[in-house]
Formats: sequence, structure tokens, C-alpha cells
Amino acid sequence: MPKKVVYEAAIEYLQILDENGNLDKNLAKDTLTDEEVLSLYEQMVTYRHLDEVAFKLQRSGRMGTYPQNKGQEAAAMGTAFAAKKGIDFLVPCYRENAALFMHGLPPHYILLHWMGDERGNQIPEGVHCTPLSIPIGTQMLHAAGIAWAYKIRKEPRCALTYFGDGATSEGDFHEAMNFASVLQAPCIFICQNNQWAISVPREVQMNSETVAQKALAYGMPGIQVDGNDLFAVYKATREALDRARAGGGPSFIECVTYRLADHTTADDARRYRDPKEVEAWVAKDPIIRHRRYLESKGLWDDAKQAAAEAKAKTIVSEIVKTAESIAKPAITDIFDYTFAELPTDLIRQRDTMRTSSLGQNPEQAGLTGSSVEVA
Repeated sequence: MPKKVVYEAAIEYLQILDENGNLDKNLAKDTLTDEEVLSLYEQMVTYRHLDEVAFKLQRSGRMGTYPQNKGQEAAAMGTAFAAKKGIDFLVPCYRENAALFMHGLPPHYILLHWMGDERGNQIPEGVHCTPLSIPIGTQMLHAAGIAWAYKIRKEPRCALTYFGDGATSEGDFHEAMNFASVLQAPCIFICQNNQWAISVPREVQMNSETVAQKALAYGMPGIQVDGNDLFAVYKATREALDRARAGGGPSFIECVTYRLADHTTADDARRYRDPKEVEAWVAKDPIIRHRRYLESKGLWDDAKQAAAEAKAKTIVSEIVKTAESIAKPAITDIFDYTFAELPTDLIRQRDTMRTSSLGQNPEQAGLTGSSVEVA
């Protein structure tokens, strides 16, 4: 029998706003208005300042290890802006602070999380997101399940999950992709390809030319976009969401971006990254290009930048104050928020603050009334 081609595919790349602030008006049609870009840019300035202050909190011993979001704000904001707040569900990794804030998470919750305060993971009622996920790749399975639930309930809602390029080498990624694809669940997989899986470059930890092409194996639409371009990220996400709501199943979006800072405050990227590579990506910074765009439209200048930065300092100062001034949790919280009805033995532990049976009830050892003292 003669050979024949049974499958062919291609991965498209989308960029609408380049690093110099030049906009492709045809591709930008029906995406973001200038007013929306202005608002998103101002938020980007605020969240970048929060990121820098969080770094200083860690360095001054006021917070634990922290992974900066610096340089990846557009990927988070463009996707989150396309989603419907209060309807769609965000399932993050740990570099999507801006997306979570846009969907209602109080910013001080992120600081509490990295300060080791569990209350930073107690998502407020009505905020549709999961807590940050530190284990690489595990959150994608949750997103697939959430999306499947929406399909079963026939609700026009979607789940959006975020992860890095390194996470696509994890088994959980492939299980989530296959599950969502087979069940045609309304799940949007958003890869923030920041070029590095901690100290391992993308080209070393995978052999595929793009991350997006991994979607092809699961019969899933996939696209690669300029992750530092709000217009491109928004357009690709909105199209994926519209398709999912119409019953078209999951999609994969690879946002090509860069981690401008270290992997976390426990890392020193100077030991494995070429300074010239970092310098080249600094020029592609989403804040720089969107400022250039706004300036070209006459919507931004140095005075407005100074005002935005001053406003950001005020907002961030209040966020830090809120996180650091929160009252200490009660010791009994570990009991009161574990069971709907607390078992008798745990009630005894809570009331005595002792786990030993002897400490809780000395009588069982026949010590009451004896000359032996029990501490």
C-alpha cells in the first residue's frame, strides 16, 4: 500500500503590538479600546511596584521566599481581562498575581501567603479562583475538573489555568490536557513560556520547537502569542473562551514572555543566564511597550507616569500595612475549621491544648489523690 499523509498541522504566532509600541490596526480591531489599555497600563504599574516591594519585604526578613512576577504582567492581565469576573474560574500557578487581583482577590492575600499565613489561601466568598499552586503542574488537573463540572451543569462558564513552560514536561499536564480534550471541557490552558524552568532553558527541557504544538497531540486548538502584548493575549484568550462557551472544548495558549527576575528570592539567575539575553528581553518589557503606545496616542506623558507611580506607592503601602497588621490567628482555628462537627476527642484536645491522653485525663492512670504530681 502506498504511503499517505494522515495528519498535518501548523502553529500560528500572533503579535499585534510590537516592542516599540507599533500597533497592527487590522489585527487590533474589536479587541482593546484605548481607555481599556490605559486602565490596564495603570494597573500594570501598580502591580509591578507591589512586586518590587514584595522583593524588599523578603530581603528585609519580613516575608518568606517570593517569586517575582516582573515582566510577565501582560500575559496575566490580558487573559484575565478576557475572562468574565465572577463567572469564569482562575486556577493559577504563582506568577499570575495581576490576574487574581483583577478578579477580586484582595492583594494582601498574596503577601499573607508568602508570609506563611494560611489565611492568605482562604479565598473570599465570590472570588472565583484557587489558592496559589507551588507544586509544578498539579493545578491543571483541578482546572480540568472544574471545567468538566461546568459542562455537566450546562453552565456557560470556563476554567483558565496558568503554568510555566517547565510544567508541560510533567505528567499532570498531559493527563489534564487529555482529560479536558476527551470530555471537551471548557478549559483554557495558558502557558507562560518565560524561557526558563528554574535554571533549565526551554530548549533543554523539551525538544519541540514550540510549546503550543503539544496541544496538537490532544486534538486541541493551540496558538503561540507574544505574551508581552496585551492585545494579542486578550484576542487569543477571548477567542478561546468564546469557542469553549459554544461547546468547542479546550484550547491551549502559549504566551511567549520572559522572567526578568530570579526564579524566586532563593535563586541567583546570574549563575546560569547570559546578561545579554536578559538585556534583550528588558527591551520587550510589557510596561515599556504599552507606555510607548499610549504616548503615541497622546494619552500618556511624564507627568501622568509620575502620578501613576505616586498612586501605586500609596496603594501598595496600604496593602503591606494590611498584611502586616492582621491579628494573629487563634490557636483553636486549627480545630474549628477542620470539621463541620468536631469529634469528642478533638474537642478535648482543643480545650486542654494537650494531645496526650494522660495530660487530658490524669484519672485514667489512677493518679488523682495520690502523692504523684502531674504537670
